[in-house]
Amino acid sequence: MSELFDLTGKVALLTGASKGMGLAMATALAEHGATVVISARKQEQLDEAAKGINALGKGRAHAVACNVGYKEQLQLLVDTTHDLAGPIDCVIGNAGVNPYYGKTSEIPDEAYTKTMDANVRSNLWLAQMVAPDMVASGGGSMAFTSSIGAFKPSVMLGTYGMSKLALIGLVRNLAAEFGPNGIRFNAICPGLVKTEFARELWDNPEVANRIENEIPLRRLGDPEDFAGLAVFLASDASKYMTGQALTVCGGSNMWT
Repeated sequence: MSELFDLTGKVALLTGASKGMGLAMATALAEHGATVVISARKQEQLDEAAKGINALGKGRAHAVACNVGYKEQLQLLVDTTHDLAGPIDCVIGNAGVNPYYGKTSEIPDEAYTKTMDANVRSNLWLAQMVAPDMVASGGGSMAFTSSIGAFKPSVMLGTYGMSKLALIGLVRNLAAEFGPNGIRFNAICPGLVKTEFARELWDNPEVANRIENEIPLRRLGDPEDFAGLAVFLASDASKYMTGQALTVCGGSNMWT
């Protein structure tokens, strides 16, 4: 059954992949045979990350800097991926921002626009740019990182949650539109994960109490907890799954 997760010959493009969850997912895809193109804003961090993946000797990694908030940079990323590796079979849109911590009713226009552009519209742009590759090949997989913040209101992180709920809506619509072409779209919804991005949320004493009392598995998420999910979504193992929001949270958010 090893062929079920075999990504040999596949090309995967990942944003937000120089560290944390994105890097863990990219590494897993490479370990299963994919050529991965990893992207983030800082070339130096990307080069180091790609070096680490290539040292494993299984898949091939390329590093291309890109700020997903700018459409022309995303297009250059896709074009460069074509030049380096060929048509794209898998996308994992993991880049995201949270420039504002405070009430949604008081958010400045600039912070609102930045949040929605980076967390929602950039993934629509990416899907529009890559879909022709997948239509031509008869299928493919795109997964975008949402959040459990999409499922509930928050006084201080509400706009971030709004953007992640909108991203799930985008995933469902794209899944409906491109399903006839064999292209699958899914959302990954992490709970609280020990990454630099979320450090302000988990690096304090109150979190220890929350872990003990609220998370059934009694720990925060680690970036590596998303490695297997990335391989699953990129491979034929998930070939009949599309339009879903997959919650990976140690049980803190259960379907009711």
